[in-house]
Amino acid sequence: MISYIKGTAEDLTENSVVLDNNGIGYEIFMTGRALSQIAVGKEYKIHTFFNVKEDGMQLYGFFAKDDLMMFKLLLGVSGIGPKGAIGVLGGLTADELRFAVLSDDVRTISKAPGIGKKTAQKLILELKDKLNLEDAFSLKLEHEQSKTVGSSDAAPDPQVKKAQDEAVEALAALGYSPTEALKAVRKVPDDVKAGGDVELVLRAALKNL
Repeated sequence: MISYIKGTAEDLTENSVVLDNNGIGYEIFMTGRALSQIAVGKEYKIHTFFNVKEDGMQLYGFFAKDDLMMFKLLLGVSGIGPKGAIGVLGGLTADELRFAVLSDDVRTISKAPGIGKKTAQKLILELKDKLNLEDAFSLKLEHEQSKTVGSSDAAPDPQVKKAQDEAVEALAALGYSPTEALKAVRKVPDDVKAGGDVELVLRAALKNL
């Protein structure tokens, strides 16, 4: 119903931002990580999900469409409502959640607020068929490239992408979960990644574990 709202941040609470759009203040619930990036007085575009309940209506928002998509997938899991879904995405990025689901990483998912072991297992069971590893890697690299390239139209370096991919796979083969491997490779300095040397990226990533 409301795809996104673009406006000025007028107020911040612990769980939400009030965005002014043409004189109307919309309260949008977001993850703590997202709210920490918002400054009152600045303009933002937030992708939203309009939740209707018997006792009221609420807006949940995300900076990225990918996060909104994962939020909707989480709502499809029995026993997980909007608050639970926002809690999961507050602790894990969309990329980390995909890898955790695909690798049956119950421990990582169960660390999210309000998500116990049984709920994490149910989440994995119900979402695993809706995700695939190829798309997970593709989206992860796309997101990493957007951070380094910014608004540039430059194409990602295939050698750098290949090195990062292989480093994540190598760490997973060593026994680390794909989620841990992804985090470790992300922390590798850009100048190390730039060479496209898998061994160097792997060594640097191991230091982060």
